[in-house]
Amino acid sequence: MARSPFTLAASVSSALPGAAVVGAAELTEGSDSRYDSALVTLADGKRVVVRAPVDADADRELVADTRALRALTPGVRGLLPFAAPTLLGTARLDGFTAVVQEFVPGYRVDAAHIPAGRGVAWSLGAAIARVHGLPHAVARDAGLRIRTSADVRVDAERLLDRAEATGSLPFGLLRRWSTALGADRLWRFETTVTLGGVDPSRFVLTDTAAGPTVTGLLAWNGLGVGDPAEDLRWLASAPNARDDVLEAYAEAAHHTPDAALASRARLYAELEFARWLAHGHETGAARVVEDAVALLTALDEGVRDEPLLEDEHSSVDDALEILERTPATATAARDTSMQTDTYDPALLAAYLADQETAEQADIETIPIDLSDWTPDGGSSDHRPANPPAPDEPALSSDEAEDRDPEHAESARNALRRWAGND
Repeated sequence: MARSPFTLAASVSSALPGAAVVGAAELTEGSDSRYDSALVTLADGKRVVVRAPVDADADRELVADTRALRALTPGVRGLLPFAAPTLLGTARLDGFTAVVQEFVPGYRVDAAHIPAGRGVAWSLGAAIARVHGLPHAVARDAGLRIRTSADVRVDAERLLDRAEATGSLPFGLLRRWSTALGADRLWRFETTVTLGGVDPSRFVLTDTAAGPTVTGLLAWNGLGVGDPAEDLRWLASAPNARDDVLEAYAEAAHHTPDAALASRARLYAELEFARWLAHGHETGAARVVEDAVALLTALDEGVRDEPLLEDEHSSVDDALEILERTPATATAARDTSMQTDTYDPALLAAYLADQETAEQADIETIPIDLSDWTPDGGSSDHRPANPPAPDEPALSSDEAEDRDPEHAESARNALRRWAGND
């Protein structure tokens, strides 16, 4: 049963000793009912948000979110043109971590409702690029997950292996994805700070003279270093806005986006259905498997004649790849990305200044128990048909069956929108 706003408001008093609560209202966050949330008004007029997870999986994600927010020191926040929630305090509620944050006002737009043009799409593309332009040290110094391009490729290969092991993956998709994973040119990219696959509905926007503008980002639990394409996989559900998002991203980026960025983003979107299949099979949830097979079959039919890699290879490029895959002597696997941070000198100077002057003034919170936290953290809120990552504890069969209708319907809707625009 969902906790009432008044129950959640009581957590504010525990997290913020001395704070006087004068009002509380329900806050719908669009997080697949994985959190109970309330908007609480304090006696001084300040509005805060309290969020409490409904299960252990959501609790781990919320703890990862607080860890990431702690990494966003004043200097780091100064590099971003939009707000991130300020962590005010935490409390224990029903054995879970309840988090109190400052309220970030604005409205949100689902991926399927983002129109083309220099509006929401343009602002989202620019906002994501600014996150990707942060120094790697932001994640490294906080002990967050760091992956090379080789690591990213291996993770995708392992996911495909899990899906193939079910025996239910359509051969056309297996061939399509295997070809992509074997194409070296797809994996030549510079890693950046990423959000781990953010959903656009986690950004908040405000109407300004320039049009809809991103003024806040609510989900930071996936913060780390990885493939920038992961934060653009949602473009598969927003085909009308795709080109504008990518154009805005390229214009605002502090590095030159690699040529295969859009292709990898599309690949990650498709692999989410493979993740759903593997999850259902590994938890023994027959209905999940049945639903995943239906979705994958429809996807296979929709992309059968569509190349995943948008640009054709030249014969010279093909020959070079063959030579790279056939060395004269055995060598260790190597990362083809540049092992440098992707930021400009001005950003670095601001970050270093923050390291010298900020004394953690923004994170005077009640200590958080991180004993259950893992480096993988969790994934973004509000993700259709996106079961736990491979190294997260799997749901039991009963739990998966209970969750299935909600996730399956989200997946079906996403695929219908996608298929309708292929």
